[in-house]
Amino acid sequence: MFELLYKDLGRMEYLAALALQERLVELKQCESSPDILLFVEHPHVYTLGRGGNESNVLAPEEVPVYRTSRGGDVTYHGRGQLVAYPIIDLRSKLRKDVHRYLRNLEMTAIRTLEDFGLAGIRRPPFTGIWIGDRKIAAIGVAVRRCITYHGLALNVNTDLGYFKRIIPCGLSWAEVTSMARELGAEPDQREVRDSFLHHFADLFGYSEVKESHFAEDGRWRIEDRDPPSSILHPQVS
Repeated sequence: MFELLYKDLGRMEYLAALALQERLVELKQCESSPDILLFVEHPHVYTLGRGGNESNVLAPEEVPVYRTSRGGDVTYHGRGQLVAYPIIDLRSKLRKDVHRYLRNLEMTAIRTLEDFGLAGIRRPPFTGIWIGDRKIAAIGVAVRRCITYHGLALNVNTDLGYFKRIIPCGLSWAEVTSMARELGAEPDQREVRDSFLHHFADLFGYSEVKESHFAEDGRWRIEDRDPPSSILHPQVS
C-alpha cells in the first residue's frame, strides 16, 4: 500500500516553508515514512533558481528576493497562488526517475485546470504549464539523495501585477496568466487544492491519502525547524 500524507500550511513565509521542507527531506532520508505533499500560500516574494539570472529581477522594490536550490529562473509567489511542495522518494517503483516525476507533476496541473474548463498544455522546451502563450503554472524542483522538494506554483487568484517587476522564468516574450483571468471569475482556492490533490494521488499511484498532523509531532513541529539554509543568499534588490 502506498500512502500519501498532505498538509495545508496556510500562509507561511517562504524561508520558513523551505526550512520545513529541508527538515522533512532529512527525516525521510533517515527513516522510512510516507510521501508528503505540502500546500502553502506565501506572502509576496521573488525567488531565483540555482542558475537564475539576477538581471531578470527588474524592480522588486519592497518585495524580498531569495536565491534557492530549485531549478529554473526567477518567479513570484504571493496571495491567491496554490503552491505545492511534494516531498517524495524517487526510489519508489511508482516514480522511476526525475523526468517521469516532472511529467506527472505537469499532468497534475493540466488535469486540475481541466476540472475548471481550462485547457493547459506543455510547451517544450520551456517548463511549466501554459494556456496558449500565457504561462499559468511555474515548476522548479530539486532532488536531494532521491528525495524531492520545491515544486509547483499555480496562479489561481494571483495579482499578476507583481510579475511585471521581473522577467518571469527569464522569458521576456512570455505573458503570465491566472485561472481567475482566464475564467473571468475567481475560483475557490480550496476547490482547486482538492482537485490538485486528487489528480496528484491518481497519477502517482497512491492508494491512500490522509491529512497529516505532523505539526503536532514533537520531532516535526514547525516551531522546531532549523534556521534558514545556507543556500539562501542575501536579497539581490
